[in-house]
Amino acid sequence: MREVRTLYVDAGEEGVRLDRWFKRRWPHLNHVQIQKLTRSGQIRVDGARAKPDTRLTAGAQVRVPPLPDAPPPGEKRGLDPRDAAFARSLVIYEDEEVLALNKPSGLAVQGGTKTSRHVDRLLSAWGEGLERPRLVHRLDRDTSGVLVLGKTPGAAAKLAGAFAKRRAQKIYWAIVAGFPKPGEGVLELPLAKKGVGDREMMVPADPKDPHAEAAETEFVTLARAGPRAAWMALWPHTGRTHQLRAHMLAMGHPILGDPKYNNEASQALSEGLKLQLHARRLILPHPSRGTLALEAPVSPEMRAGFERFGFDEHEADPEPFRRRR
Repeated sequence: MREVRTLYVDAGEEGVRLDRWFKRRWPHLNHVQIQKLTRSGQIRVDGARAKPDTRLTAGAQVRVPPLPDAPPPGEKRGLDPRDAAFARSLVIYEDEEVLALNKPSGLAVQGGTKTSRHVDRLLSAWGEGLERPRLVHRLDRDTSGVLVLGKTPGAAAKLAGAFAKRRAQKIYWAIVAGFPKPGEGVLELPLAKKGVGDREMMVPADPKDPHAEAAETEFVTLARAGPRAAWMALWPHTGRTHQLRAHMLAMGHPILGDPKYNNEASQALSEGLKLQLHARRLILPHPSRGTLALEAPVSPEMRAGFERFGFDEHEADPEPFRRRR
């Protein structure tokens, strides 16, 4: 496409992120390309600059600049049948509006400069364009567990809205160093990004810091292995980058297997373990009916931690925060 165009957001696309809106219409564009176009101001919404995560409103005008052409049909390599089968094997729930996957540890949700295999690419197993499921939230590359997607524009907008309005309860399991005291409670600690590139981390920040973002995590200890380690349920009430990992380090009980947010005690206990963080359960409104309660089986990485410290997944209360209400 070599000309500038203005397109309007459909009513069924209310609340959709700008980058996902572009990906639906031009699937050959990657995340980096869309970021560059927004950063340079070539993509605009209602005449103003916008970010990739800008939520669109029905009727909004989107300036679409000249875009790279899609490769000829015979040139673009489709999804390998083995990758398609792998994507299908991750399904833990599916209906006409919702798709839920058990994302494995080590698989990124979206691609980047050095990442070619990721969930977003694997979604080609369900089709392209409007048939392609849409991401509505994210998990870190090394975090396993429930990842929910919308299969229609309207469903994706409603699911994304549930996350934005904090109507989704996300329960994570984690194995941490030491024995937290108190064993349950709520940590309210603002976080801010510090550093550059691979050295970038989320660190505790003064609430008055202009870069600080409010962050709140509810926690309950499920079991402990003496003074060495504890198995915890974590519920992030906010969705900051690396929030659980940063908050547990700030508490003095970092998540085991974490190469970035750690201390000497957790490093010593983590030998041979991957990140011990698993998105176990997700409860949120279904786009058109009732409530979704999605649960992901424990990952091999997390199971290794359970075996090392003697934890039994079957002993956990599926709703560990119920007694705090």
